[in-house]
Amino acid sequence: MKTILHKAATRGYADYGWLNSWHTFSFAGYIDDTRTNFGMLRVLNDDTVAAGMGFGKHGHNNMEIISIPLEGDLQHGDDLGNTTIIKQGDVQIMSAGTGVVHSEKNASREVPVKFLQIWIFPNKQNVTPRYDQKTFSEQEKQNNLAIVVSPMGETEGVNIHQDAWFSLGTLEKGSTLTYNIKKSGNGVYAFLLEGDLLINDIVLNRRDGLGLWETEKLIISADSKAQLLLMEVPMA
Repeated sequence: MKTILHKAATRGYADYGWLNSWHTFSFAGYIDDTRTNFGMLRVLNDDTVAAGMGFGKHGHNNMEIISIPLEGDLQHGDDLGNTTIIKQGDVQIMSAGTGVVHSEKNASREVPVKFLQIWIFPNKQNVTPRYDQKTFSEQEKQNNLAIVVSPMGETEGVNIHQDAWFSLGTLEKGSTLTYNIKKSGNGVYAFLLEGDLLINDIVLNRRDGLGLWETEKLIISADSKAQLLLMEVPMA
């Protein structure tokens, strides 16, 4: 088994006034040649957008983009004709493919919105752009690793053009879960949203990230109530 641990405080940070963003991997003005990606996982941004503010219209292509609200409501609009509100419990994907223009704004004029913005390299280039989102209940995640993102054609979660699976779980203190790697050669990047836990005996605290590869399973033990995101991706 190989591992790489990224403690929360070692991430890149940007403060634009209306946006506070922590970057696990190189992004915008944060450049670290040792932290450009984890396999097909290219971007993991932990964003807080001030009330009434947001990202104006901008374009993407040939990237699988996943948004996961943590607090508050995110307003999405795009040139595919989608206008939606994404809430805590929702997972949204965009397959940018040949190109998509979208905006993301805080739907509230009173409180911030916090969300994860995640980019995955696709396994197909220049696909027709597509959008999807689904809601996942707290019950589905309670002491369980609920699949929220999966490859195209699978029935669990929202689908992306990559042999990747995302799982979200809420663990009670003292609970233990096992995660089995779904595709040989894949690795897993674990991002601890809240709490404290161990993965294969490696300690993680709030907002720490841990990459693991060349292993078949993860043993996850919660030292406190914890919320965890697992991102299984091809390593090459």
